[in-house]
Amino acid sequence: MKKYIGRLFVYLLLSSSVCLPCGFTQQAESDPAALSKRILEGAAGEGLYLDFEALQGFYLKDNKFQEFVELLKSLGGQNKALAPYVDYYIGLSRYRQLKYLEEEQLWNEYFSLGNTYRQELTDSLLAAIGATSAKDTIHLYARLILWQFHRDQQDAFNEQALTDLVNAGLEFTQSAKDLTPIRDVADALLAYGEKARAKQLYKLYVGKTVTSDIKDETLYTIALDFYKKQNIELSELMFDAYMKKIAQSFSKESLVAALTDVAALFSYKTEGPKDAVYAESVFQKIEEAGGKEAFDGQLLYTRAFNAEKAKEFTGACGYYVELIQRFPESPSADEACFKAAMLYTYALRDAKKAREYFETLARKEAVNPQVISSLYQLGLLSQWEGDPAKAKEYYNLLLEKAKGGFTDTLGFAGERMREIDEAKPIEYNLKTFLDVSLKEEHASFTMGKVDLSASSYTLKQGQEIDITAVAYTPETGCMQVELQYLWSGSLGTQTPSSGASAFSTAYPGTGTKAINLVVVSSAGIIDRAFDMVDVY
Repeated sequence: MKKYIGRLFVYLLLSSSVCLPCGFTQQAESDPAALSKRILEGAAGEGLYLDFEALQGFYLKDNKFQEFVELLKSLGGQNKALAPYVDYYIGLSRYRQLKYLEEEQLWNEYFSLGNTYRQELTDSLLAAIGATSAKDTIHLYARLILWQFHRDQQDAFNEQALTDLVNAGLEFTQSAKDLTPIRDVADALLAYGEKARAKQLYKLYVGKTVTSDIKDETLYTIALDFYKKQNIELSELMFDAYMKKIAQSFSKESLVAALTDVAALFSYKTEGPKDAVYAESVFQKIEEAGGKEAFDGQLLYTRAFNAEKAKEFTGACGYYVELIQRFPESPSADEACFKAAMLYTYALRDAKKAREYFETLARKEAVNPQVISSLYQLGLLSQWEGDPAKAKEYYNLLLEKAKGGFTDTLGFAGERMREIDEAKPIEYNLKTFLDVSLKEEHASFTMGKVDLSASSYTLKQGQEIDITAVAYTPETGCMQVELQYLWSGSLGTQTPSSGASAFSTAYPGTGTKAINLVVVSSAGIIDRAFDMVDVY
């Protein structure tokens, strides 16, 4: 694909690389005089773009902004036909110069000449826009730089400049054969957080790129390339087109296999690009194509785990239960059983249903982390429900089966038994979480106002991770809301304070570790949160 002016550094700001259209090679001449001569003699087109790009690269790689602007003005004075290019590059240079002054904190020049540079920036870009139409690449890039400038300034022209940019992009697509500039604009919009508008332009790019005669493997390669470059939005649109295309020609078995490959790319994993919500949409396509039989035990576990990390707890619970029922001998069956029980208890508020799965694990002869943790959860629920005798039965059975191992869960059970023996209530933070999670009067706390996340969900023993909570509180004007973070559950090697919204920890033992949180303000409980990490 051809690479036009401003490619990528338009919004990455300080890149000094020169971008060349595909099919062109760097000309031997690299000095400004030779490039200037060729620009003055050359005709409009890709060669002219190339020469201007090489020229700006020569100057701006050393931050020679003023020298470049003076040269541009000289070229424009000698050949009036160059005006749109000259104006665009003057605007781009001043934009990058202002960014450079800010980043290097060169405040003397910034404050003494900043307004002059800003005026020249806007005047030049508006001149380039006025001298061209939305069919011209330079018009689109000039609008992009102008919007970025207003967005950076957060001034009154920001929204109008954004609207003008998107409208110009829509018009550009109607006649352009190569939509690489549209992708560049969409990339920049995405970098600035304008996801909806970026996706609108990405769709246009994909629509023109995906033609009826494009080969399946070519389409897959393009989509995978964007994925590897971590352009998830564009990758997903390309994969959507790919999946739609192969659905018409692949056999059921081949289609399921191809869809499984796509789902694997986007499913939750410790490293690499991922989008759990998109992955679930692909899993749905797999089920539509091949039915539930298309999922073996491993794929079903991947789907359940992915839904869990997307906070789609109802779906995750259902997939874990399906795994237990269809693949009881799966290596993941005990983990699935325990997670289903935990989700029923703390996400879906159904302790009665959860007990069935905890009890299934508790009755197992073979001991593993899920069996021990299930006994602890059964004791904890009984203790919370006011049946200390039953709770001690579970705790004592835990001690018997643990045989001195599973030290973290053993420690929790010991704490609970001391509470029972001393007629004390369950530790405050933990009891608060149980109350908010299970009492009907607290059913309005649905975990929508507190986001709890871990830097990784599959860990090695002793591996450090970061746990972070974000509470969404109502607007209170200029007053800062003081919050209490009531952490409980399995917190690893650390005990965070009530003022800590984040902490780092590690887990010395294996198994699924449940992290509990209730966030409280002076006005009362804001919400609760629940998450699980797996240590192997």
